[in-house]
Amino acid sequence: MTVRLLIMMLVTIFPSVTNAELSYISGEGDDGLRFVVVEGTFTPRDDLSDFEKTIRSFRPKVIGFDSEGGNIFKAMELGRIIRRHGLATIQLRKLECASACALAFMGGRSRYAEPGSIGVHKSSFSPTAPFNKEEAVSAVQDVTADIIGYMVEMGVKPALLQLAFRTEANDIRYLSGQEMVDYGVTLTEGGTETAALTAPSGQFKPSLPPPPAASTSPSYVEPSGTTVPIARSGRVRHPKGSVLLKAAPSAKAHSLRRFSNGVAVQITDEEDRWYRVKALGLTGYMHHTWIRVDQFDATPGELRLIQIKSFDNIQEAVGYALARDLPLSVYLATNGWYAVTIAKPFDKKQALYFTKGLKREGAIPSDSFVTLGNTYVMKVCCGTSSLQGGASSASGYGR
Repeated sequence: MTVRLLIMMLVTIFPSVTNAELSYISGEGDDGLRFVVVEGTFTPRDDLSDFEKTIRSFRPKVIGFDSEGGNIFKAMELGRIIRRHGLATIQLRKLECASACALAFMGGRSRYAEPGSIGVHKSSFSPTAPFNKEEAVSAVQDVTADIIGYMVEMGVKPALLQLAFRTEANDIRYLSGQEMVDYGVTLTEGGTETAALTAPSGQFKPSLPPPPAASTSPSYVEPSGTTVPIARSGRVRHPKGSVLLKAAPSAKAHSLRRFSNGVAVQITDEEDRWYRVKALGLTGYMHHTWIRVDQFDATPGELRLIQIKSFDNIQEAVGYALARDLPLSVYLATNGWYAVTIAKPFDKKQALYFTKGLKREGAIPSDSFVTLGNTYVMKVCCGTSSLQGGASSASGYGR
């Protein structure tokens, strides 16, 4: 792949057209609901302190957008300001929110969007200096890692990037309502009624629905800024076929009963990577590695994954995965680390066979191992062979 093509696939960091800068239009609906609409193109020179001043002085509850995108880093910066102030984001189809704007929208503490109102695509890149191949690949990996880290921080599934990769820079892929729910772009399906809000300028009258209440559901928590599902239920799943229920969170604790694979458990608490569970009328403890949690992205049934590397931060994990010729996935694990695996799951016999062969050929590290992946919380990157050489597709947002 040529350097020219790599560059064309990168996210726009310095757009070639930067005439339209951001402006912030505030308004209040008949019911007293205050909102601010962010208009224009995100550019590197945007001073977002003006946006923050508008929020502090006007005190809106809702942020909307009328933007075709632009600089992804400014979009993410604005999204983080929205999150820091605990604001909701709402998007209507009659207004535009595409490309980098989608990242800003993700900052909402609660989020509602009409079907077809959020657009994504693969994007172009206009560098201010020439790149050689190594620099281009490195830049792609860095930008992709930044986007994925931001998405995980905001509770959006980075698998959305793969959908963006399939849409060329000169086109827009607008998300359906179900896709926005599935990828976590919206945090609630929202209501059907809208409140008419009129901007002071009278230039437009967007009918914004009332902001969904900030989520109080116990289904999600946010440790260290990352939205992670709480383990609530699951089934015993261990390579040896059964586990011992412990009276305390320790392998040396008294054993209460042996449970075979497939036994359903309810998870009521956790302590130092041990779950407190209820199963068949007994209450005790099982280790994280012994249970396939329903709320996690681990493999189904008895399928195995081949873990080849682990990192303590998402940037290094994603950079490593995108730099390899093998199709790889990256999972956030319950210990806070990121596991890099061969993307395709296998049955036990296949997994052991391929692991041995790949090690023999030097294609994977010698300490790679086969795992059920019970501790894998969610997939945060990659996962299909289309991302091979796939570092070159590290765009997805920005115009």
